[in-house]
Formats: sequence, structure tokens, C-alpha cells
Amino acid sequence: MQPSTVQALVFSSCKCYKSRMSTPADREKMLSEMTRAEKAELLRWIVRDLGDDFPGIESKPGVMGGVPCITRTRIPVWLLEQARRLGTSEADLLRDYPTLTVQDLANAWNFVRSHRAEIDAQIEANEKDDD
Repeated sequence: MQPSTVQALVFSSCKCYKSRMSTPADREKMLSEMTRAEKAELLRWIVRDLGDDFPGIESKPGVMGGVPCITRTRIPVWLLEQARRLGTSEADLLRDYPTLTVQDLANAWNFVRSHRAEIDAQIEANEKDDD
């Protein structure tokens, strides 16, 4: 499969590709004509394009030292994970941090699963700061 085919399929909803594949049926047809290898290549390309995006989690260099935090808060993901490891329930976290939602915690746990080493290092660094 040529890169232009992959890009056309992925970006078909963009204005620049509307004329080539204007409907979901067009995209579905193109996908059905692809081999398993081409579909795997497309999936790898999409994952690479999405990068390391986690909805509800943001890192800003000037906020909380750039550590990943829950969006619209200054609550670091590592802090929530550390509390969870120490036995704090989700209900307690939601009560203790009233701006948090159940979805915020789900986003945090997903982030932790994908960034375990980073979170472990942040927890360890915080524990050293406390000593």
C-alpha cells in the first residue's frame, strides 16, 4: 500500500481529501480492499500519528514542574497513583479532591499503565524530597 492510500484513508474527513473519499462508505470500501498487512501498516501509522496522547492528562513545562497532571487541575498523576498504592480508594480520592471526576481517575489509571516507569520515578523523587 502506498503512503498516499494510508493518508487518504486516515485523513479523508479533512477538506483536502473530501473529493476523493467523501463518505464513510468510501472509506469502508477502501478498507475492505486492503490486505491484512496493509491494515496492520495503517494501524501502526495511526498509532504513531496519535503519539502519546492521553485525554484528560496534560504536561505543561511551567506547571507543576512539567509532570503529567489531570487537565484543568494541578493534581499530578503520580500523586493519585501513590495514594492508590497506599490503599486510598477512588471514593476517598473523589471526596478529597472535589474537582476530580470518575473519568479523571480512569484517565489517570490509563496513563499510569502506559507510563509506569515515569510515574514510579516521580513517586520515588517525591519520597526523596520528603526525607
